[in-house]
Parts: sequence; C-alpha cells; structure tokens
Amino acid sequence: MAPTTYEGVVSVDATGRVRQWETGVSNLVRSLEKWKGLIGEDYHGPLQVNYSRESGEDVTSPKHGKVDPNNAPHVGGNTWAGGTGGRDTAGLGGKGGPYRLDAGHDVHQLSDEEKDAVPDDVKRAAREMGRRAFKQRLREIQMSEYDAEMYESFSSRVRRQVQSLRVILDSLQARGKERVWLRNQTSGELDDGKLIEGLTGERAIYKKRGEEDPELGTPQRLPKRLRFVVDVSGSMYRFNSLDGRLGRMMEAACLVMEAFHQFDNKIKYDIVGHSGDSPEIPFVSHDAPPKNNKERLDIMKQMHAHAQYCWSGDLTLEATDLAISRITEQEADDYFVVVLSDANLERYGIPAEAFGKALTSDARVNAFAIFIGSLGNQADRLVKKLPSGRAFVCMDTKHLPQVLQQIFTAAMLNSR
Repeated sequence: MAPTTYEGVVSVDATGRVRQWETGVSNLVRSLEKWKGLIGEDYHGPLQVNYSRESGEDVTSPKHGKVDPNNAPHVGGNTWAGGTGGRDTAGLGGKGGPYRLDAGHDVHQLSDEEKDAVPDDVKRAAREMGRRAFKQRLREIQMSEYDAEMYESFSSRVRRQVQSLRVILDSLQARGKERVWLRNQTSGELDDGKLIEGLTGERAIYKKRGEEDPELGTPQRLPKRLRFVVDVSGSMYRFNSLDGRLGRMMEAACLVMEAFHQFDNKIKYDIVGHSGDSPEIPFVSHDAPPKNNKERLDIMKQMHAHAQYCWSGDLTLEATDLAISRITEQEADDYFVVVLSDANLERYGIPAEAFGKALTSDARVNAFAIFIGSLGNQADRLVKKLPSGRAFVCMDTKHLPQVLQQIFTAAMLNSR
C-alpha cells in the first residue's frame, strides 16, 4: 500500500503490478458519467466483448447463411447468419459476407489485413448481393404500415429536447445585412438634409449606399439554411451494440425533424447521409420535409438500413465539402452545416487537420462537427485537434439542443 489522497488507494501485488483504485465519491461519480457517455446513458441493450482472431480460411461466395432458431453464438465457419469472425455469411467481424448482421453476440474480429485480402471478384459479388438486400429492405419499409409503438420508442426519449430546441429556433434573429443609406459620411452623394451643416463648415454631410446589421427583432427577409450531414456508414451499425451510436443518430434525426416542423418560413433544412457508398445520400429535402410521424419513421428506418447494408469506407471529408458547396447555391439569411458522426476517422487515415480545413473552407458557412460515438477517448482527442469551437462531443441526445444553441450563438457572435 502507498499513501495517497482520500480520493484513492494504491496497491502493489506479489508480481509487482501497481494498481490505483478510485474510492472518493466525486471521482466515482465522474468516472460513472464517462462510462455512461461511452455506452449511451439510456442504452439498455446487451454489451459486447470483441476478440481479435486469424481465420486462415479462404472465402468462397457470399450468402445470407442459415438462421439458427436458438440464436446460439457461432464463431468462424461459413454456415450461420449472424455469426462473428467467419466468412461468406452475413454477420459481424468476418470477411467476404454480403452485409452486416448483429445477432447480439460477442464479436470475434478478423484483422483488417485479412479482410482486405479477399479477392476482388468475391468483393464485387458481396457488394452486389448487399445492394439487392438493401433495395428489398427499402421496399419493405415503404410497404409496411406505420408502426406507432416503434416511433414512440424514439420520440419519447427526445420529447423534452424537442420543446427546448423549438424555443431556441423561435428565438433566432435575422442576420442578413440590409442595404441602407449610410449618412454622416465624408464622401459620397450630398445629403439634402445636411445643407445647413455644410454651410457652417461640417465635413460629414454626405451619404452612400452600404450594408448594416439588422436591428434586434427585424423580420428575416430570407430563411436560414441548415444541412445536417449524418453518418450512416458501416461503423455506425458495427459498433452500435458497443455504445448505441446508431440509435443515438436516429434519435437525433427524430429530434431535428420534430423540432423543425412548421418553421418552414424561417428555416429550411436538409438531412443527407454519407457512407462508403456515397458522400451524399438524401434523406430529407428542404422543399419536402416529413409531415407526420409515419414519414419521419420511414426516414429513420432508411438510415438504419443503409448503415447495415452499405459498403465499408469513410467519405466524411467529401461529404462535408459537398454539403458546404451545396448549401450556398441558394441565397439565405445564414448558412449552417452540422456533421453528426462517430469519431472513427483514424481507421481510414483521415487526419484531423484535413477535417478541420473542410469545416472552415467557406467563411460564409458556419460548419460544425458533433461526435455521437467514440471508442474510448477517440472523440475527445479529435475535438482537441480541430479548430476551437468547431467540434463537440455529445454522447447523450438530451444534450443536443444545448450543443445546437452553442452553435447558433457562436455564429451570431462571429458576425459582429
């Protein structure tokens, strides 16, 4: 034992291993909150353990696989759907399969090197099978009746946040500068109202056209435009059982769609996704936002399906650049791009500097990143490397309105 503060105890065992134990209430509470943030405070699904393994087996041809009526865990092999660390079948952590399928078991993960070694013809066949399965899933979504209970499970978790965000949106002020006559100038056109002052030797008797910030409460001449760029890549589905990130993304989409309803004259918003398949996957268009709960649920189902069936890869940079370019195509009172993503950039060799450069590429656009998923302290480390005030970590959807309020406030301050 070694003396320390009242907040902890240090122990040394017979092998010489040193451990520091937290005992203080404040430290334990802080650590518990961090743990809740990692897995999602409201997440009640089964936790998973990941194992790394080498299979040494060859792939043959992609298939869905047999369904085990007992849902027993299957590791390796190429027979069962929902297995882990295998090949050819739909599952997690394996290689050569057509798409992801989480059956709730601990994941046995093959290395990226072994997965990359899959022959190109097998990759093409797997990708084609995945596309067919995705199209079939979309047909099922469009044909299915509205599932009120499913929608309520998402909506109920963000109901208070919807009200908070609506108050914030209602308080947004106009930012577009007005063309006015700037008076009391020393050059320009002679101001008729300043003739007497001119005779007495006053020099500031001219006026000229210019722009000035609108007064507080001035009605918006043009709507504000917002584009939400949501991550529906494979990692969102793959690690959802670890920290609930895909469920959190769907909650965030539900929050945005409900809160922005009937603000059409003041705010135009889009929701687009990105994955290894494309940097721009349309979910919500500003000219046709969802009008009811069924339409909102269909969009959330499409997001989930895309994350399950899309090809691996990360197009975060391309998606951010494209969103900033697209949003400025139409005139607006103000422009916002909000990238909602996990922090899984390192895996694809994307440096934080490149992402930061994308976020600040156009001075007209207020672009921000909100990380809603993280392996360990991945998100915290990434935020520190990005431009100050441009990135946030939000591991609980209930904090999203406050983050958006910070974003809107920062934009207003930057305009002054």
